[in-house]
Amino acid sequence: MSKNNPVFTVVVPMFNEQETVNELYKRLSGVMDQTKEDWELILVNDGSVDETVERINDVRKEDKRVRLVNFARNFGQQAAVKAGMDYSKGEAVIVIDADLQDPPEVILDLIKKWREGYEVVYAQRTKRVGESKMKLWTAKLFYRIINKITDIDLPLDTGFFRLIDRKVVDVLNQMPERHRFFRALSIWVGFKQAAVPYERAERFAGETQYPVKKMIKLAVTAITGYSFWPLQMATYLGFISSGISIIAIPLIIIFRLTGNQTFLGQATTLIAVLFLGGVQLIFLGIIGEYVGRMYDEVRGRPMYIVRDNDED
Repeated sequence: MSKNNPVFTVVVPMFNEQETVNELYKRLSGVMDQTKEDWELILVNDGSVDETVERINDVRKEDKRVRLVNFARNFGQQAAVKAGMDYSKGEAVIVIDADLQDPPEVILDLIKKWREGYEVVYAQRTKRVGESKMKLWTAKLFYRIINKITDIDLPLDTGFFRLIDRKVVDVLNQMPERHRFFRALSIWVGFKQAAVPYERAERFAGETQYPVKKMIKLAVTAITGYSFWPLQMATYLGFISSGISIIAIPLIIIFRLTGNQTFLGQATTLIAVLFLGGVQLIFLGIIGEYVGRMYDEVRGRPMYIVRDNDED
């Protein structure tokens, strides 16, 4: 890195966060100034339809360390994080959400671990304030399922909030895949990693940008990106169905020859056909999900398109 580059880059994906921009900058700048090092703040506008960009530009007029990466449309949080890392110049990159549920003050603890030699330092939630029991339960279930069926050991109760050393950022930026699951990728690459525990606060303002639909989509990305378990289930179920058939066929023959009326009629056949047909359609859908993702990768379209940034 050039000597003119900052030591730290803070990356914040933003979608319709007009109410949080000023408070976010105030708290982040206050924390980063305590490091006594040069830093920059990259705010990635992910196609906001409110006044997020205008608020960001107001902040930029007051502080040249604030940079804007403005997407041409909404490409999603994963793409926004990727763009922030692509444009980052710091020796260490800190990724944090815009809603201030992750306290910026924890960044100082992340930096302390980084200075001890750790290359990926992730913030691990010990408590989540202001979230429903359903959200807490589904999040807990999500992490445990992912760890069971994938080939990565994803730390429990972690999100985007983490610090990544420049050498790790460079590795992540070289990965061309479009369907990214950032928190898993940063673990998968390896390097020396450590956790910093913290308590997550309530959202500062506005509404969550991660409804159930997006959470399900993220879960599908995580599973299909790091596991062949859904495809393997088709094989297992095929063997089970075949085994049942091998046992059932001679039994039905014996029942028919002995005059047993248990399996006469078409109801049993119809139920069996509908069941196996439903299973086949489910697994065709799963296979289609994998094929669709392969198609996306082969097309080679960019993960995001930048409308403008402060380097243009």
